[in-house]
Amino acid sequence: MEEIQHRTIPVNGISMHVAELGEGPLVLFLHGFPELWYSWRHQMVFVAARGYRAVAPDMRGYGDTTGAPLDDPSKFTLLHLVGDLISLLDAVSPDGADKVFVVGHDWGAFVAWHLCMYRPDRVKALVNLSVAFIPRDPEMNPVQKMRSLYGEDHYICRFQEPGDIEAEFEKIGVKEVLKNILAFRNPAPLYFPKGKGFTYSADRAPWLTEEELDYYVTKFEKTGFTGGINYYRAFGLSWELNAPWAGAQVNVPTKFIVGELDLVYHTPGTKDFIHKGGFKKFVPLLQEIVVLEGAAHFVNQERADEINEHIYAFLQQF
Repeated sequence: MEEIQHRTIPVNGISMHVAELGEGPLVLFLHGFPELWYSWRHQMVFVAARGYRAVAPDMRGYGDTTGAPLDDPSKFTLLHLVGDLISLLDAVSPDGADKVFVVGHDWGAFVAWHLCMYRPDRVKALVNLSVAFIPRDPEMNPVQKMRSLYGEDHYICRFQEPGDIEAEFEKIGVKEVLKNILAFRNPAPLYFPKGKGFTYSADRAPWLTEEELDYYVTKFEKTGFTGGINYYRAFGLSWELNAPWAGAQVNVPTKFIVGELDLVYHTPGTKDFIHKGGFKKFVPLLQEIVVLEGAAHFVNQERADEINEHIYAFLQQF
């Protein structure tokens, strides 16, 4: 990764670490939990070699991005996260008339949907992985919905109380936490019963070398997990603040890719929404849906070569 350039940019009241590679039309890569810019290492090299400029930040609360108050989850709403990206685009692409390509995974995909919904004027086309667009439920916020589906032991519910899950993760150890989460490939829900730790033990994911895992470990040993967990703690507030966009569409050309074994894909109702017209209703410019057989959640790393080709094929259309 020596050729990838790194810099820190002041955006929206924080200092955002950004990795960059290549020259040409800008492709903004947005990572999820518990990840870093580094999750896009394969895609950055691939698109840069084909005439694009890859830009991948450590998102608010992650890695070498600093300045967000970790003790205040209210500073981690979707409006903050999208605001960070608009400020970042203003800095790295000063000519605001130039729309950019966006590629997101997991929370990065969720943020990307909202970037496109709030500011379609800034996005040329979108490739999102794992997390389909989720229309705002007027009756209950996402945490309440997860609780109603799965109960208090579901990981999203367990992430709500400040300091609670961090204390459990500390007992387990950063490397074991990351190893288990990144290797998770069960389509069933992820539970984390209080005081019992992981209900499974996984070997290091075969698509991740020891050196690559250690990169994540080094960063999360420095920062802890609170920054990323705060996205879940702000779920309810984001839901409230998103009321003006209830029923809004994402009007950006889009390609969606998900692993067949991805736990998000197996959330009740999700497959029907994706494949039976609901998804297309809210994302009318949805051009392609790809389900990768045998792939799990961290698909951009597990099946990097295929994802690279899928992204490049879509970008070439514009």
